[in-house]
Amino acid sequence: MTGSDTLESRPRRDRHRGRTRPVPIPLLVPALVGLAFLLLPLIALLVRAPWRSLPEQLTSAEVWEALRLSLLCAMAATVLSLVVGVPLAWLLARTRFPGRGFVRALVTLPLVLPPVVGGVALLLAFGRNGVIGQWLDSWFGITLPFTTTGVVLAETFVAMPFLVISVEGTLRAADPRYEEAATTLGASRFTAFRRVTLPLIAPGVAAGAVLAWARALGEFGATITFAGNFPGRTQTMPLAVYLALQNDPAAAIALSLVLLAVSIAVLAALRDRWMTAS
Repeated sequence: MTGSDTLESRPRRDRHRGRTRPVPIPLLVPALVGLAFLLLPLIALLVRAPWRSLPEQLTSAEVWEALRLSLLCAMAATVLSLVVGVPLAWLLARTRFPGRGFVRALVTLPLVLPPVVGGVALLLAFGRNGVIGQWLDSWFGITLPFTTTGVVLAETFVAMPFLVISVEGTLRAADPRYEEAATTLGASRFTAFRRVTLPLIAPGVAAGAVLAWARALGEFGATITFAGNFPGRTQTMPLAVYLALQNDPAAAIALSLVLLAVSIAVLAALRDRWMTAS
């Protein structure tokens, strides 16, 4: 194909993409049903929201404490995910070793594992009688379950795979020759990663961090199983929603609206990256 053919074919393809085609009814109807199924619960949440008492609900001591704890724990879980998740993503993307596919499967396992099962696994690992927890308790007097630190660990367990997947995908798309060029000029592998690779993959790291933070903020199952539901210590927003739904539905709706707003903000923050990828 010549250069002129390529230039001529591009406007044709652009016109072809912009042309509106009729949608077959057998596809349109179930598509609209699926869209309605996803939107109606959110619309119902907005319709039934106690807008008049919403400021009072959000300024109550219990709600504010849950908000504060949720934000702090989600931020700590994101930082922990960045510290160990970015090197793990680099290991999976840039090195070859026996069983790499199996390790990648293990890393992504929390994505499909029921969160409650993850909480049970954390208890068996870090509980007072756990595989590691018993030594932490007897040697250092460190107890992780039913503490704020336990909330951070539970959120990290379920959120870090989102970061690893995002960063690994960005690393695979990045040209490794820049790293190789830096090493041939005398830089160590770590220096090449820090000065060359990390700036290249910064958008992917940021997107993964936002996804991990949002997932940590909304975590429920592993948190309540491993850390419990103690106000001021382990009661995050999802747990507060669950508890308030039984006693104060208005407060549950108010907290749900906060989580909905956070989700929309995450989608808005990642929109440019998704548009670029498409």
